[in-house]
This record gives sequence, structure tokens and C-alpha cells, in this order.
Amino acid sequence: MIIYKDIITGDELISDSYNLKLIDGVVYEADCQKITIGNDNIDIGANPSAEDGGDGDVDENTQTVLDVVHSFRLNETSFDKKSYLSHLKTYMKKVKEALKEKGASDEEVKDFETKASGFAKKVVGNFKDYEFLIGESMDPDGMVILLNYRDDGITPFVTIWKHGLTEMKV
Repeated sequence: MIIYKDIITGDELISDSYNLKLIDGVVYEADCQKITIGNDNIDIGANPSAEDGGDGDVDENTQTVLDVVHSFRLNETSFDKKSYLSHLKTYMKKVKEALKEKGASDEEVKDFETKASGFAKKVVGNFKDYEFLIGESMDPDGMVILLNYRDDGITPFVTIWKHGLTEMKV
């Protein structure tokens, strides 16, 4: 399995177990699933109907979360369009520097800049559709993961900048 980390913060953001799809050569998309957590029902051998009346209600200690968000301890954040563009500009500059440090050719860096700019325009054009997530460290300089829903309005998915990731094999 490969875990992808933020090139700037080192936060774990996604793994290849989520069926990543490369979009426009610059971002990965991965569908999320809603999961229920917190229902740590420990069977001690007691008869539940005798203990709590057996009404079968849903446990109050459970919550529904998105698997990717929960697994990688992503945190919600918020932006208005202007602040997001400011963050993105600074972030892309850092990614460009990191690519150069890793030995990327001028052509590869230019390709990244062109594709990233094109995809950023798509994001800005549909800005109101996105929710924003950041890594576990909550470092404001790190990658902002985009959360949106497919056309069915039900299926959530995350969008993660490909060039802002490093791979860690486990």
C-alpha cells in the first residue's frame, strides 16, 4: 500500500486503497463513503433487553463520518474565494520549489504550472460547491483538500493536488 503525504507538512492525506483517479494530469480524485464510528458495543454477556429496556434505539455515541476524512484525521476549514486564491498562490509556489528540489526538469515544472492553473480556474468557477479540509497538523501552509459531491448529489469525493504529494510505501 502507498500512503501519500503532503510534501510541505508531512501530513498523511490519502492512500492508494481509495481507488485514486488522475484528473487533468494534476489532481487525484477519490470517492468517499459514509461510515459510522463510536459504536463501541462491548458484549459483557448481559441481556440488553433487561439492562436498558431493549428499545433498540441507535446509540447516542455514534456519528457518521466520511472514511477518508476520518482515516487521515482531516479537519474542516473555511475560505472565502479571495482567501482561497491567496492560499493557493502561495501553496503552488511552494510546490514548484519542492519539485525543483526533487530534480524536476523545467519542462515538468512548466507542465505542472499550466495544468494547476487550469484546474484552479475550474475550482474557482464552482467555488460554492466545495468544502475545504486540511491535514492533521492543521498547518495553514499545507495542502487544502477539496471535498465535493458527484452529480448524483449523494456521493462525496475528495480532490488532492498530485504534485503536492510524496509517496510512502507501507
